[in-house]
Amino acid sequence: MNRLFVANKPKNISSNNFLKEIKRKYKVKKAGYSGTLDPFAEGVLIVAFGQYTKLFNYLKKSPKVYRAVLHLGAYSPTLDNESIEKIEEIDEIDTTLLQNIIDSFKGEIEYLPPKYSAKNINGKRAYELAREGKDFELKKIKSTIFDIKLLSYEHPFVSFEVSISEGGYVRSIGKIIADKLQTAGALTRLERVREGKFFYNNEKELNPLSCLNTRPNTYLGDYDDITLGKKLDINSFDTKDEDIYHLTNDKYLTIIEIKNKKVSYKLNRIRMQGC
Repeated sequence: MNRLFVANKPKNISSNNFLKEIKRKYKVKKAGYSGTLDPFAEGVLIVAFGQYTKLFNYLKKSPKVYRAVLHLGAYSPTLDNESIEKIEEIDEIDTTLLQNIIDSFKGEIEYLPPKYSAKNINGKRAYELAREGKDFELKKIKSTIFDIKLLSYEHPFVSFEVSISEGGYVRSIGKIIADKLQTAGALTRLERVREGKFFYNNEKELNPLSCLNTRPNTYLGDYDDITLGKKLDINSFDTKDEDIYHLTNDKYLTIIEIKNKKVSYKLNRIRMQGC
């Protein structure tokens, strides 16, 4: 069964274990998800069954929208409430100052990802090295903050919503806010409410054609050439610009790339279902 939908991951469960629950619920063997949520986090998780698991790299998944609660004065090496080691009482923050700090994030920012993250360090995950007490350095990354809003401030908790490019770390955003206020900070809640076009709607089955981040194109020759995986000539396409495109007939979805006046397959013979 090929199926694409959005699940709502609850908190206090890993994304992998939640996927196992989904597989049991739908009685499927082949399933996957895009965009790991930390165990303490909740919200939108894009799930696919069967061949649709191959589509994750071609979906409209950006920007990602999160709602978070930051506990000012709470120190946690993981930057969340899973391992808070101490909490210091701090004076109440001036709301105007807090608003100005949050507004300053809009645009491109450069920052360090959390040490407890899935970043690859010489073949090992950063969180594995951190848990082993190993000393290592992470490279700074860049993210684009499309929008960020202060939702509420009830001392010492700051609630905010952020729209961020793919690969961004909201835990790090929380830390930077706390750093600018000259205190520690850890997220006590994190909810992903949207990934690009994807939001939770009771696990409703989605048409992948409405979710692809590729342009449609038309093959002017015999579509059986594509079904059989034959070499394709750029002159047989309606659009010849360099880009990644999707092609469809009544049964299959194919994704190709046109580059340097040549055509290559990215995915082929993905059977369309639920459309």
